[in-house]
Amino acid sequence: MTTFLFDGPETAPVTILLAHGAGAPMDSASMEATAKALAAAGFQVARFEFHYMAARRYGHRKPPPRAETVNPEYVKAIADIRAKGMTGPLVIGGKSMGGRVASMIADEMFSKGEISGLLCLGYPFHPPAKPTQLRTKHLAGLKTPTLICQGTRDEFGTREEVATYGLSDAIEVIWLEDGDHDLKPRKSVSGFSAADHLKSLAEAVKAWTGRIVG
Repeated sequence: MTTFLFDGPETAPVTILLAHGAGAPMDSASMEATAKALAAAGFQVARFEFHYMAARRYGHRKPPPRAETVNPEYVKAIADIRAKGMTGPLVIGGKSMGGRVASMIADEMFSKGEISGLLCLGYPFHPPAKPTQLRTKHLAGLKTPTLICQGTRDEFGTREEVATYGLSDAIEVIWLEDGDHDLKPRKSVSGFSAADHLKSLAEAVKAWTGRIVG
């Protein structure tokens, strides 16, 4: 059974299931702050870990596997959260690799009525400094309503780069000024704090779910 960390009210109208990025666990400072911001906006947020990351808690230092190899683990997490009695609308997603994995199973889950949408926090459009190694092929025909929250200076995909990709019309991208891959801005440069950006993100997610959840 998948282990979940929950934030926010159990009675929330929408639950958001989030997986972590390649290098940091589900309770990293960035995941923690994001979950709390979304919970404050009225969502129930559930976080979980892929096996390789969970194993690190017991001293097994496994490198991140190829993203697509953990797709079945994400599908199982959806089944497990439903088995806990979660019956309402579910949005899946995650930070960086977690969002990418969710994006690879989204259409299958959406077509079955299992999920209502996809939320990617800092999508890894390409590896840093390798702008031609795109991870966008499946995003061109994506049918699941999708919100990508990206920092304008994310080294995995900047605003200028993303503007040139042929993304599906089902995908909306919100840009957080001067945000890095963790969506964190430099206050001295942008005037925004990380907390400001997380509040904007939570408000954008609330408005977006209001549109996609009938």
